[in-house]
Amino acid sequence: MRIIKIDLNKDYSEAIREAIDILKMGGTIVYPTDTVYGLGCNALDEIAVRHIFDIKNRSSKPLPILARDMKWVEELVFLNDQQRKLANKFWPGKFTLVLPKKDIVPPIVTTGLPTVGIRIADHAFTDKLLGAFGYPLVSTSANVSGEPATGDIDSIIASLSTQPRRPDLVIDAGVLPPSNSSVVIDCSTDKPKVLRVGPSKPEDLLKLLDI
Repeated sequence: MRIIKIDLNKDYSEAIREAIDILKMGGTIVYPTDTVYGLGCNALDEIAVRHIFDIKNRSSKPLPILARDMKWVEELVFLNDQQRKLANKFWPGKFTLVLPKKDIVPPIVTTGLPTVGIRIADHAFTDKLLGAFGYPLVSTSANVSGEPATGDIDSIIASLSTQPRRPDLVIDAGVLPPSNSSVVIDCSTDKPKVLRVGPSKPEDLLKLLDI
């Protein structure tokens, strides 16, 4: 498990290049996002995705994915006009929308379900990483199942170091600003349903959903 320290306010292009080399080989990385640290790989690489499950010691819960922009989203999921309107309202930002997936998304990512959680982060690092890599990333929180998601990289490294399967690379950007995981909204039904409340207040969510 290689660890690279970066400063998000300085040049981190070398870390991006190393992360991409690992992702292209089917490897796994821990990386900073606009919420907590993510544990990811190429979301379209089934073998790499299986490694994510092994690292998290998880077998049955679907994994969310991170896209760079709406063009990518349209390639990965089906959107009707209402869902597209909600997506444009929420993204980029700390909102994961559950939407009907297209066949390009491997069944292992969703554990066989017809929907997938997807979002566009509001974060310079992830934007540059995705732009340089060219593929969506698995974006599950970098923690072993049962442990809390966190922006504290030291606790993440300590926890993952004890696992039989570890990520290939950890990008250490220090302690991230306080934040919960993203809000999760199921948009696969006629009426959107909030499945998990994150950084946003429930009353603000209701306004955004026009409920």
